[in-house]
Amino acid sequence: MSDVPALTSPLLDALPGVRHAFFTRQGGVSTGLFASLNVGRGSSDEEPSVSENRRRAAAHFGQGPEALAICYQVHSPRVVVAEGCALGDVRPEADGVATGAAGVICGALAADCAPVLIADAEARVVAAVHAGWRGALAGVVEAGVAAMTRLGGEPARMVAAVGPCIGPTSYEVGLEFEGRFLEADQANARFFAPGVREAKRFFDLPGFVLGRLAAAGVARAEWIGRDTVSEEEWFFSNRRAVLRGESDYGRLLSAICLTP
Repeated sequence: MSDVPALTSPLLDALPGVRHAFFTRQGGVSTGLFASLNVGRGSSDEEPSVSENRRRAAAHFGQGPEALAICYQVHSPRVVVAEGCALGDVRPEADGVATGAAGVICGALAADCAPVLIADAEARVVAAVHAGWRGALAGVVEAGVAAMTRLGGEPARMVAAVGPCIGPTSYEVGLEFEGRFLEADQANARFFAPGVREAKRFFDLPGFVLGRLAAAGVARAEWIGRDTVSEEEWFFSNRRAVLRGESDYGRLLSAICLTP
């Protein structure tokens, strides 16, 4: 095991045979903009640092980095299944990974988007989903639940947690953004609040993701309540980097696995 700091969900903590972690930016070897636990191969960080950070994250689960199953995320509704082994060096274009195999660490990367960890302890099936607004609106959360169902899971038994992401008081958007959601479903209006200016709105991404989980039949779910934008000491944030004109940003890892 490693001593890398990690946050957890009380709901998932209570499940037998399941381990999970919402890693922060702390406990790694990267420097500068990527200090310190940057696990994003898509960043411009030095590859040896990213590899070491991934090794440390996997060691938190008592595994080697080869056990990590993380996709090349493209803000899609696609979820893949890791059957009997991790994905290795193969990184399919998808935004979620499900498995029924013990020891496979399903992971999702994020730096404001919502990482979602889901488990059915009785069926011994878990999944990690990357839910940015595009993927969430397109159905990636439901796709994660469906993939778990195909592996023998039952939505009514599933427990889910939304990890650190951009919070509802940090995500200011334009009216055209709100319009996309209202066009899909007028009921989505409940996830928007007046912005600082008349032509702006605040969007509740974790609330929206929890709504999608409920619609998919997952009755027990929570957001752990941590805002990546406002908590710089703890989290990387794409929005914060853009507002500052920084050239890049680190990626956080959220992961879940079945114990043997």
